[in-house]
Amino acid sequence: MSSPERPVLAIFGPTASGKSAVAEAVARRIPAEIVSADSMQVYRGVPLLTNQPRESTRIVAIWDLDHEASVGEYATLAHDAIDEALAAGRTPVVVGGTGLYLRAALADLEIPPSAPPGLREHYERIYDRLGGVETHALLAARDPAAASAVHPNDRRRVVRALELADAGGTLAPPRSRLWTEDMRHPTLVFGLDVPRDVLRNRIEARTTALFDFGVSEEVQSALRRPVSKTARQIIGLREVIELPRDEAITAITLRTTQYAAYQRKWMRRIPGLIPLDADRPAEEVAIDVIAASAVEITPPGQQNLAS
Repeated sequence: MSSPERPVLAIFGPTASGKSAVAEAVARRIPAEIVSADSMQVYRGVPLLTNQPRESTRIVAIWDLDHEASVGEYATLAHDAIDEALAAGRTPVVVGGTGLYLRAALADLEIPPSAPPGLREHYERIYDRLGGVETHALLAARDPAAASAVHPNDRRRVVRALELADAGGTLAPPRSRLWTEDMRHPTLVFGLDVPRDVLRNRIEARTTALFDFGVSEEVQSALRRPVSKTARQIIGLREVIELPRDEAITAITLRTTQYAAYQRKWMRRIPGLIPLDADRPAEEVAIDVIAASAVEITPPGQQNLAS
């Protein structure tokens, strides 16, 4: 009789909630493979700014800053990493704060088709010329389902919906295939919860430490090379260069705190998520993760033997 497949463990939460530390603590106790689900940690050259983990983690620092990242490309890499870990008898630990990347790692999503170069700019010009109402009417004629889910004033999503319609896709897929029996492997998703005031203090302290560790020099070096549209979304990339240190710290802290609030909303939308108090040492949280997953703990000093 074959043993049941070991579960994939996913650790999600707002930035500065301690996700990487918990994942690393789990990997010290069981044979595990950590897989990143962070859309900015995929880039080389900015390890400080993107808070890249010190421990070995798959899909970190794999692309130059001029690379236009895509969810589809990431999903292929994540699926391979998870499948290889399971085949080797290791527990995949998917960790990150990018909700869409987490979804892509754990499920077979219907990835929208790629649009021809320049199509987005074409529709941006149309939106700017016609305005939101008329451009939204154009979308309604092309893709009524997408139009019903997008407000005319939401320029970015109206443009994206038109771009997808031209490429044969839609912004309003018929159903979600995540958090259902369609997930690729048995999976447990843990959500790290930290009080808002504690989280903000952590974010501010971490942002200040970036400058002490030399983030200004890191960003100056990175920007000597071309930077893609996706890489330019890295929080702090612009502020570090354009603002004095104290103003940059304030601005980055604010943007990061706002992003953390968005991540909290993502966490509340994940059915079956197991909430964990993360306002305590990462080692304690890791023990709870392992206990909930019923994965056998490897005695200290024998992790390498289990590899």
